[in-house]
Amino acid sequence: MERLPDFDRNAHEIDYRIYGEEMQFVEIELDPEEGVIAESGSFMMMDEGIKMETIFGDGSKKDSGFLGKILGAGKRILTGESLFMIAFYNNLTGKRNVSFASPYPGKIIPIDLTDFKGKFICQKDAFLCAAKGVSVGIEFSKRLGRGLFGGEGFIMQKLEGDGMAFVHAGGTMAKKVLQAGETMRVDTGCIVGFTQDVDYDIEFVGGFKNTIFGGEGLFFAKLQGPGTVYVQSLPFSRLAGRVLASAPRGGKDKGEGSILGGLGDLLDGDNRF
Repeated sequence: MERLPDFDRNAHEIDYRIYGEEMQFVEIELDPEEGVIAESGSFMMMDEGIKMETIFGDGSKKDSGFLGKILGAGKRILTGESLFMIAFYNNLTGKRNVSFASPYPGKIIPIDLTDFKGKFICQKDAFLCAAKGVSVGIEFSKRLGRGLFGGEGFIMQKLEGDGMAFVHAGGTMAKKVLQAGETMRVDTGCIVGFTQDVDYDIEFVGGFKNTIFGGEGLFFAKLQGPGTVYVQSLPFSRLAGRVLASAPRGGKDKGEGSILGGLGDLLDGDNRF
């Protein structure tokens, strides 16, 4: 188990271990009275003695009082998430484990928020789980171009606090450390997240042929350092598009009913992927 260094924290101090290669899951080890929050649908398994509770928002101290909880939950609507999150607590003596699984093939990235000045910005569907006390909020773009043409929307999630959080990257994950003034361009859907010092904007691809025939969209994300950027090779939107493109039309595969059937696909080249 990897463990965070000891010092005064607002978030619960948790241990964790990540298992697997392509379809990973993270196992969180909870001491007595420790807790973890997660998105609905990410739960995998837990030991006996762990209490599960549905809460408004993320249950952080920022959402104190009934009105605060309502506002915290309402913010989640803007990111397309559920009004509720799930909290898991160890109410017994001794250590207990609870595990959360990747939604599709990729990598789980552990984010120690103390390494990133207490804040990390990520795509709205990247967050998996976090130590109880970490705030899961929204990050609005201050630039019109990013808001109108960002592709993934101008609202991203921000993870704030001094605990551990876990985000998911589809496919293979790349970590890029940008120096001051260093710039990189990324497909908007391929961004997993970045540190708060990174300057993020949208840039037009340019060129008539690129615009009409490039097939890569009209805009890039332009990220400028200093800071750290996490990039994924397989955004869920891209995966879903490939699955839909390969789905049989009208309930029948193109080879069904033909003389060669599936063999015809092989001879002709089954290029649906």
